[in-house]
Amino acid sequence: MPTKKELLNQPIRHIDIKQHNVVALVDALQNMAYSSRDTARAASLYEMMLRDQECGVILCLAGSLISAGLQKIFVDLIRNNMVDAVVSTGANIVDQDFFEALGFNHYRAGDEYKYGAGDAELRELMIDRIYDTFIDEEELRICDETTHQIANSLEPRPYSSREFIREMGAYLVKNGKTPQAGGRDSIILAAYEKNVPIFCPAFSDCSAGFGLVAHQHARQGKPMVSIDSAKDFYELTQLKIVNPTTGLLMIGGGVPKNFAQDIVVAADILGVEAPMHKYAIQITVADARDGALSGSTLKEASSWGKVDLTYEQMVYSEATLALPLIAGYAFHKNAQAAREGRQWARHLDQVAVTA
Repeated sequence: MPTKKELLNQPIRHIDIKQHNVVALVDALQNMAYSSRDTARAASLYEMMLRDQECGVILCLAGSLISAGLQKIFVDLIRNNMVDAVVSTGANIVDQDFFEALGFNHYRAGDEYKYGAGDAELRELMIDRIYDTFIDEEELRICDETTHQIANSLEPRPYSSREFIREMGAYLVKNGKTPQAGGRDSIILAAYEKNVPIFCPAFSDCSAGFGLVAHQHARQGKPMVSIDSAKDFYELTQLKIVNPTTGLLMIGGGVPKNFAQDIVVAADILGVEAPMHKYAIQITVADARDGALSGSTLKEASSWGKVDLTYEQMVYSEATLALPLIAGYAFHKNAQAAREGRQWARHLDQVAVTA
């Protein structure tokens, strides 16, 4: 049986779209068929989305994306004003991005581990498996405890996940977890510095949840920090109201997808007639036939009044294949050149103050 050190010896390397100009390749895909042509059209739509000066771009993240090597793409999208808000699962933001920001790694697993062989031995070594990647659970517990410490440092009150994640960004800066101080770049840090709000509607379903559980357990009978998901929904809806033209770049589906799509309806509930999302791209491997949200088509979303049909594209592909092409195409076409960061987090802070 290999040792823990022997198993955790090949860190995942995050792909850098800046180093790979895929424009010619994606242009060639336009003349093919099936998912190739869909991917090329999605890349063109993302370029169009970024060139539309009225459009606010919302990035949705579901699935295990950071562990797979996509972290740097999302960091670069934020730092180059190609994303104005993020809606994500908690796992991507906390268990994976914040985890790596603290100095830890995800690791490549051998092919023999993909299908479950050796999982009992991994449990003994406190190694958690995500398909063909490994994560050290002892290091993950440190991530849990760090969110516990952050919760303890805050004024006891309900927070939106956006507010709490902003405090996680502040923690990274205060503790030297930045490239300037010899640390790493991360989604949370980039968003903190660029005033890009991050929402995790199911925030407790990750390491942050363990930290918050520990915080609330220790403070029974006393004021405590909690996460208000309705506040998340309200804040993101405010962004739709202040910036009616919006586009969605969705990786996977589930809660982030539904949450971002629903702000059109929520604005209507608040008495504001907001247009459907003008642009929408979804990368997914989910099937539509079981009625689950991850596989529901964007045309189906249009029947609910959420997504316009003119500029929408489903891409049935695994994200590590399609996203570098779509994001890299827009980046190397310089679609972001004239965009300025909307700094929506500042607007939401003002909403909170006036409320």
